[in-house]
Amino acid sequence: MTVRVREHQKTPLWRNATVLKWTAQIVVLLAVVALFATLASTAFDNFERSDISFGWKWLSDPTGVQIREGIDILPDSGARALVVGIVNTLRIAISGIVIATILGTTIGVARLSSNWIVNKIATVYIETIRNIPLLVQIFFWAALGKGLADLTAADVDVYWFKASSRGFGLSWIFPGGGFWPWLVFAVVGVLIGRHVSRRRMTRQEETGQPGHGGRWMLLTILAFAVIGWFAWPVLGFVAPVLNAFSDIILRIPAVVIPATIAIVAVAAAGMWIRNFFEARRTPAGFGKMTDDDWFRVIFAGAAGLLVAAGAFVVAGVTIQTVAGDTLALADLVLKGISNFFSWLGNSFSPNIADQAVAGARSAGPLVFERPEVILRGTAKIPQFGTTGMVITIPFFAIGFGVTVYTAAFIAEVVRGGVLAVPNGQTEAAKAVGFTQGQLLRLVVLPQAFRIILPPLGNQYLNLAKNTSLGLAVAYADIVAVGFTLLNQTGQSLPVVVVWMAFFLTMSLTISSIVNYYNRKMMLVEH
Repeated sequence: MTVRVREHQKTPLWRNATVLKWTAQIVVLLAVVALFATLASTAFDNFERSDISFGWKWLSDPTGVQIREGIDILPDSGARALVVGIVNTLRIAISGIVIATILGTTIGVARLSSNWIVNKIATVYIETIRNIPLLVQIFFWAALGKGLADLTAADVDVYWFKASSRGFGLSWIFPGGGFWPWLVFAVVGVLIGRHVSRRRMTRQEETGQPGHGGRWMLLTILAFAVIGWFAWPVLGFVAPVLNAFSDIILRIPAVVIPATIAIVAVAAAGMWIRNFFEARRTPAGFGKMTDDDWFRVIFAGAAGLLVAAGAFVVAGVTIQTVAGDTLALADLVLKGISNFFSWLGNSFSPNIADQAVAGARSAGPLVFERPEVILRGTAKIPQFGTTGMVITIPFFAIGFGVTVYTAAFIAEVVRGGVLAVPNGQTEAAKAVGFTQGQLLRLVVLPQAFRIILPPLGNQYLNLAKNTSLGLAVAYADIVAVGFTLLNQTGQSLPVVVVWMAFFLTMSLTISSIVNYYNRKMMLVEH
């Protein structure tokens, strides 16, 4: 009997799945790069035909414009004007996220209340607010503010609260000259308070006696805050240390900045690749790597090397400052870090003169101020003074609009998350004697937030991007400031690139924070 052995024929390249997958990914990558290169070439050709220049010199050129509100109403350069717009945008986004989360959570829980009045009020709020376009609501709040009485000479006085068509004056607490040293005591109090709270909760688990961890933590923080209120000047020795550190930074070679970024990028890529391989290790060795796995490893390594190379290229870009000096970007970064430590050193100095240099209101940690109406200028126009907090009508309209609007959607997200918690959890909590407040705080909401966080992050992103609607009510956010610079300089594409970079960075930052807490709260099954 003859045994015939069938020869194994090698699969042709045009039928090899691995070759086809890699070829397709490389072709798509090259096509995307070619598309962007074509778009860039076309844009520059159009600029040249239209006699429009493309550059970044406008960042250091004087603007000659006055911004209605912000950390600097008379910026001396385009870059400074953009910083003012960025800070104004972040003021709306951060405060809106915090307030909308609290308001939305409260309304979402209220809609589940067995109290008929509370339930219907929450329902009417949600169904009304989320079905009216946000821009219409912003116009409504702006018109409501503008409809208030204007300031007159008879209003010149100091108030606890003052509402007018020019804005709302509020009594407020501001950081004083000793705020940062006092904050050190407060932060130490928080760290020690957390340790005390954990010890008390451990004792409660061991003995069964109430530990009151939260109360002990609050008392510890309060004790350190009170001590720091009187003892903050003892940290004055930190000032010369920080100032010396500021001088040392100025002597560091500029090449250290890109070198540090390159080392961090390559190290991060290496750690990611190592963890990726470790995650696929089995008792018998490494598992079989798929094509997608190898692509991820190669992409991570290439990305690390690309960032490292780009750091040296970007660091060498020269920018002309307002003073007329031409400095590399790495030198500007070192100068900025040095200025930060110099400012921080002045903030720790107990000398009142140094506090004035640092821009503090007084030498105390916190200062309480009331708003005042004064007559300003030669025309004696009644306006709010520099004390207290003044909320302008544009800030009120965009801030109140995006917060109230987003809170309605967050309320529905919270309601859905609470309803997703199994009824057995609620019944078990009631069986052991939990009150309604303890039931929500200790049982329902902690489990609901595992479900709530992903869609909640989407609402945060929507709120952050909706701040760009402030342009409709003349709020000086980054979009409005960018339009002003665009009209002045004609640099439309660079301004749009700045907008895209800012909103992309802000959105990725919010997503990273939400994803971090989502991973921390995720149930780990063994």
